Parts: sequence; C-alpha cells; structure tokens
Amino acid sequence: MSSIYDIEIVTIDGQKQTVGDYAGKALLIVNVASECGLTPQYEALEALYQARKDDGLTILGFPCNQFGAQEPGEEKEIQSFCTSRFGVTFPMFSKIEVNGENRHPLYQALLQAQPERTTAPDSGFVEKLQSLGISTSEGDILWNFEKFLVSKEGQVIGHFAPDMTPDHAILTQALDSALAK
Repeated sequence: MSSIYDIEIVTIDGQKQTVGDYAGKALLIVNVASECGLTPQYEALEALYQARKDDGLTILGFPCNQFGAQEPGEEKEIQSFCTSRFGVTFPMFSKIEVNGENRHPLYQALLQAQPERTTAPDSGFVEKLQSLGISTSEGDILWNFEKFLVSKEGQVIGHFAPDMTPDHAILTQALDSALAK
C-alpha cells in the first residue's frame, strides 16, 4: 500500500503538491465550505493553527460543494472569503469531492484508515442529519468540517465529526498527543 504522503493535492492557487510536502507535521485535514452553519469553525481552525503551528501542526483545508451546495464559488472566491472574513493563513486547496465515485484519493485513504468518526457525547448532530433525510452511513463523510488527524509519521490517527469544534477537549487531547511524539 502506498503512503498517504504519495497522494497528489492541488493548492487553491493551482500548484501541484503531495501530502508528503507536509511530512514531519501533524496534520488536521478538514473539508470546508463557505455557506454552512459550521463555517464559523474557520475562526477556531485559524486560532488553533496560529497557536500550534510552531509545535508542528498544519491544518489543510479542502473546499467541497457536496453538502447542501454550500461551497458554490470558484477557488479565487473561496480564498478571498476565507482570508477576508476569517483571516485564514493555513494551507487551502482546490475544491474536491469527498464522497461518491469521484471521491478524491486523499479522502479514500483517510476513510479507509479511519472509517469510524469520534463524536462528542450527546452531540445530536448525526440524529439531526438523519431527521433531515441525509445519509449518515459509516465510510462516508457526513458533512462539511469533518476532521482527520494525521500523525507526524503520516498515519491517520483520528476522525472527528463535523460539529466537533477545533477547541473541543476530545480533539485537543488527540492533537496534544500527536504533537508530543
């Protein structure tokens, strides 16, 4: 099996990279959207990035329009929105699909490595999606702002529900552990 580091990704301004360009860093990989009820998480993600980047954390944001068409813009619009509204400085990438037959290889690898997500106790998020008739099957991304934690060695070590904020104790504990190694 090839490494997650071999997977090609494209920056929001069109530059080809691989996940391996971030080797040696703990990665928090997030599918993001500009018109979602969870969009304010950009602010917490940026705060987390600023607080922990010197400890070896990098956040990678991947815009996705698969959930309620909440990321309709082009890359330049997305980048402008993120920087002007939330001051985002962490790496952002071109729009991708995270579910279905066109699922990006990065998300194939992430979900294969960590299909089960951690949810906050009594969150009710999954139940809310189900009540709206939205599929919540394991092995798929639920919604915008689902998060994956990758160790400094490139192992997928965590998968967190969309409504788990970047400053939630469960997520920060996992980050602390990943950064301590």
